[in-house]
Amino acid sequence: MMSENEVNRELLVFALGKEEYGIDILKVQEIRGYDAVTSIANSPVFIKGVINLRGNIVPIVDLRIKFGLGNVVYDQFTVVIIINVSQRTMGIVVDGVSDVMTLASDQLRSAPEFGSALDTAYILGLGTVENRMIILVDIEKTHDEC
Repeated sequence: MMSENEVNRELLVFALGKEEYGIDILKVQEIRGYDAVTSIANSPVFIKGVINLRGNIVPIVDLRIKFGLGNVVYDQFTVVIIINVSQRTMGIVVDGVSDVMTLASDQLRSAPEFGSALDTAYILGLGTVENRMIILVDIEKTHDEC
């Protein structure tokens, strides 16, 4: 959850459908265009496959599928964010990257409680900047299932 003693949080902001999400910028290794992946038999549907990234085999997870966000279309804006989590590297497919922003502690809110009707396990909280709302993703939890 959000910690009261955090002063600022620097985020990479990306789009999934109509919503904006943010992950800790320190977890990001690089951003690449979406390229062909090698499929792995019997893998979960949200794991698109693997790529060879400079000699390392990197699993590619489509967050749109993982989060159940409906139609998944790959176009010229689709990108893969290569992240380092728990000393492992993985790629996450998103609709596009918009910017890097720093949120102050007064711009951060804890994730709302929805009960069992909505899975908020991947949501750290919400950030507000002017008229934008950024959903902070706990990328550690998405990584745990891959």
